[in-house]
Amino acid sequence: MASIVTLGLIAWPVMSHYEIPPFTDKGDPVSYGEVAPQAPDGKGGGQEPAKDSPVLMPTGPAAKFKNARTLDDGTHVSVVTLDGKKSGFKGKVWVWAPKEYTDDPKYAKHGFPVMIALPGGPGFGTNYWWAGFNFQENMAKWYKEGKSKPFLLAMPVLNPGPDDKGTYWDGSDIPGQPKMGTWLTEDVPDLMKANFRTIKSRDGWAFMGSSTGGFAGLKAVLKHPDKFKAAIANGPDFVPDSLLWRGHEKEQRENTPAVLAKQLIDTKGPDVYLAFQVGTREGAATMKGVKDFMAQSGKGPVHTYLRPIEGGRHDGASYAPNLGRGPIQWISEQISGPIPAS
Repeated sequence: MASIVTLGLIAWPVMSHYEIPPFTDKGDPVSYGEVAPQAPDGKGGGQEPAKDSPVLMPTGPAAKFKNARTLDDGTHVSVVTLDGKKSGFKGKVWVWAPKEYTDDPKYAKHGFPVMIALPGGPGFGTNYWWAGFNFQENMAKWYKEGKSKPFLLAMPVLNPGPDDKGTYWDGSDIPGQPKMGTWLTEDVPDLMKANFRTIKSRDGWAFMGSSTGGFAGLKAVLKHPDKFKAAIANGPDFVPDSLLWRGHEKEQRENTPAVLAKQLIDTKGPDVYLAFQVGTREGAATMKGVKDFMAQSGKGPVHTYLRPIEGGRHDGASYAPNLGRGPIQWISEQISGPIPAS
């Protein structure tokens, strides 16, 4: 009998790790408790925001989130398939709300900042910011340490299909292709506004991404500084190099970060804040690209910050834990929230 009990104690964490029922609530519905379901006639489902409030209450309709992972603190990484009304693209978005949002009465009527976190590579099927890199756990820890704002996280797929032939969409609206720029900068923010208390102004909105995702986040902020204030770009690309740009060279140039930054500088546009991480064991071209961009474009309204990662490689295992050693603090100093609704 003792050996059976011992075996059971050993098996318990193993089965829990592999999410074998009844040791998981994966797939269960997740509700954030603030948005009523939309009526069959399409009316209702949201809260009427006060016009003079800096906080946008959830507009609805409520998304049908399913639990993807439960953290030790009881918060959930949940997932929904979003049918993008503005982009025409349909894909998965994972979301996470910190415990301060879900359980702290002090913040019950506060709007929270949103960070849209993007993977590198295809970003299809899964999103490595939640799968295996303890990103949410780190965000919760960094807030408690006074390093980070308590961000709501939105983690959308980045490309419409598996990146098995070197083809991707650059987080851009390439003519004749799925409108991935619109997906990232309009449909995904609309999902967050529909289901969470957010901040009306751009001061509560940021991006983060790696490699291709770093390029997409960087470009989103530079292209839409009226909507987003800051980005963290880990080992980013600086040239839109999708093969799908062929025949659309003018649009390709218009989606280059240096070109977008120059436009922002020339028009004396709103201030944006761009933090970079680059591993010292990445390709030399990546560090050179960051330093060249900072030298040429990091002026006027474009503010930049660089943290080299000693021994770091071009991967999430290098980027994710190092965010708490400078970049997340710097970005959090520029971002507002939580803000009480007036």
